[in-house]
This record gives sequence, structure tokens and C-alpha cells, in this order.
Amino acid sequence: MNTFHFSFIPLALALLTAVSASSARAETLLFRASVVHTIANGDITDGEVLVKDGKIFLIGKGLPTIGAQLIELKGQHLYPGLIAPNSSLGLVEIGAVRASVDTTEVGAFTPDVQSWIAVNPDSELIPVARANGITHALVVPSGGIVPGQSGLIALAGWGVEGMTAKRPVAMHLEWPDMSLNTTPKEHLRDASKWKSPEDQAKERRKKLKEIEDFFDEAKAYAKARAAAAKDFKAHPAWESMLPVVRGELPLFIYAEELRQIKAALQWSTNQNQRIVIVGGRDAALTADALAKTQTPVIFEHVFTLPPRDSDAHDVHFRAAAQLHKAGVKIAFGLGLGGWGASGLRNLPYSAAQSAAHGLPEAEALKSLTLYPAQILGVADRLGSIEQGKEASLIATDGNILDIRSNVKRMWIAGKETSLESRHTRLYEKYRNRPKLN
Repeated sequence: MNTFHFSFIPLALALLTAVSASSARAETLLFRASVVHTIANGDITDGEVLVKDGKIFLIGKGLPTIGAQLIELKGQHLYPGLIAPNSSLGLVEIGAVRASVDTTEVGAFTPDVQSWIAVNPDSELIPVARANGITHALVVPSGGIVPGQSGLIALAGWGVEGMTAKRPVAMHLEWPDMSLNTTPKEHLRDASKWKSPEDQAKERRKKLKEIEDFFDEAKAYAKARAAAAKDFKAHPAWESMLPVVRGELPLFIYAEELRQIKAALQWSTNQNQRIVIVGGRDAALTADALAKTQTPVIFEHVFTLPPRDSDAHDVHFRAAAQLHKAGVKIAFGLGLGGWGASGLRNLPYSAAQSAAHGLPEAEALKSLTLYPAQILGVADRLGSIEQGKEASLIATDGNILDIRSNVKRMWIAGKETSLESRHTRLYEKYRNRPKLN
């Protein structure tokens, strides 16, 4: 644990006085915790964080308290809020109730779909995720080949407008399955669904050609758009592809199996496309290629069963450590759909399990905070406790990677947020149930 001191208290007083004079109504908070985990610059034992109007102003020890509300976190750890880099949170409530599921658009290519618009701000799953330290989540559309654009939401705020932190964040692409099913026709439950390996390969080539054609058309549209006069007739779908074609917006490619990942990497190199591999079940098997191309991975399979009979039981427990050793930037996710949304509160345990199997603890913490922020393009605002960043913080009664630890308090952009959820309400309800004689 790194402990360091700051010797700029006179300067801090001057800065605090100047800012106080410029904004008399701004709220000033002084957090005092047993350990401040800055993530970017080590830990500070008995550290302090001064927050001014929702922004981190100073970090260190013995900070000025003039006009500040002291928040004493004795015996507690202060972390930046956790970031879920891939989720359906707010888009699905109960999988079996169709009216509460709004994850998928009709069509194979719908790049103009904007997922954050469909978020239900009153979802009961949002406070459940919040209760275990998650302050921000990327909301992702699904279905089709290019299902649309994702947006980052804060897990508190008045309506979708107040919750949206960044939009759009990325475009998404579902990479075709590269495997071939060689099961004999007579062994299938439904023989009508059987396809020969030749037919499967033909179907795969068709899907890959559709992706190639789609991106070629997007580039052609961008070229025509740049050369056109003012009366150019814009097309919403192609307009949404412009930042992707220009390299301004990353492309999140969903690829699990080794051949998928290799094919996606080769395609992105040929296209000169900035990508992130999402899912990445076999990513550790091609870690060197991912590192060489500086391709981040959002790994979703820490607790997935090994896919092959020859795999060790801990193949996915060790995957993050292997990726890190190769030089690949990783973040953890739990996948899309109802299970991923309802189980998002378990996100810290993916990092914890990986830390128990070789991933350095500092890297495990970054994979929940700073690295997702960097992958999503918000590292200037979120992901670490640094001067000038948003004061989205959590206080815990122990190490966040320890399953026995609890999140005690949370602040999003400097405003304290309730940790009450349906789970805590039910706990209180049944804890106080009448005793039977």
C-alpha cells in the first residue's frame, strides 16, 4: 500500500478561497476515509478528498476544511464508482414479461438505434446494481448484425435526460459464428434444422459479405457526404455510421470463439477500424495478437463453464491474468439480456475471482473503474479519484474485491445516492415479520 503526503496546503487554501468566492452556493464536501483508493496514483492511508460542486478538487491529507461539510468514513475505504461496460440495464425488467423487454430492434442492420432513449429510469434493477457499488453502466442494444449505438448512463438522475452521461459511446457488431456443426442429421432432435458443413460455410460467407458490403456502403456515403453540396439528402442510418467510418466512435465486436476473434482482428486491421472485443471467451488464446493491435477486451466469462473437455476447470479464472501479462487492457462485463441486468450487482466478483487466480489486485481494481472509463472514452471524468474528475464515489467497509465487504454509501457527481433497493426492502419486511408462538 502506497502512502504519500502533499505539501501544497497554502496553495490549496488560496485555490479554495478563489473558487468559494466565484460560486457561493456550490456545495463543498470533505471526505475522510481510512483508505482512499485513487486507482491512478496508489492508495492514501487516512486520506482526504475535497469535493467542490460535484468535482474532485483536492486529494491528500490535512486538507482545508473552510466551509466544507465533513463526511467522516471511519474504518471505511473510498473508491471511485464502478463502471459496467456492457449491459442491458434499464432495457429489460422481467424476461418472461414481453412488455418489460425493450432490448432488440427489428432488422439486421439498424445503426441509427439509440439504446439510451429506451432506458426505464424506474427499473428496479438499477438500484439493485447500485447497491453493490456500480455508479455507471453502458446500455447496449442487441439483435441483428449491427444493432445500433450504446450510451453511458449514471445510475441516478431524473429521467433519461438526467441519467445519460455520454451518448453515443460505441457502435456494436455481432460477429458471425465461425464454427461448423458436424453433428449427424440422425442425432439431432429436429432433423429439419440440419445443415451440411458446406451449407453452413456458405451461410457464414454470406454474412461476412453482408458486413463487408455494409461498411463499404458506409464509407461510400461518407465520401459522398463530404463532397456534396448543402442540399445533400441525409439518411439517418448512414449518418449514424459517419463517426464510425471516421474513427471517432469505436466498434464493439461481439466475438467469443477463437476463430471469431482472429477473423474480427484481421477484418479490423484491413478496415483500419478501432475495435473492442466483447465477450472474448477464447481471448486468452490469442492474447499476443490482441496486445499487438492494442485491442481491449471486455471479458464476460469468468464464471462460465469451460467450453472444451480438454480445458482445465479454472481456464476462465486465469484468463484475465493471461491477457494482462500479454499487455491487453481488460474490463469485466456480465453480458446482455435479463440475466446480465439482474446479476449486474455481481460484477466486482468477476474481478475478485480473477485476482485470486493471478491478476494483480491493482489491475483488478482498474478493470472495474479506470479501464472501463478509458474504453468508453470517459476517463477524463470517471474511473479514478483525481483532481478535476467527477465525484462519483463509493464507501465500503472493506476491500471491494472481498465478497464479505459491503457498500455503505454512494455519491454520484457529488450527490449522495440511496442504496435502498427491492432487496433491502424485502429484507427489512421479513426481518420484522411477526413471531409465531
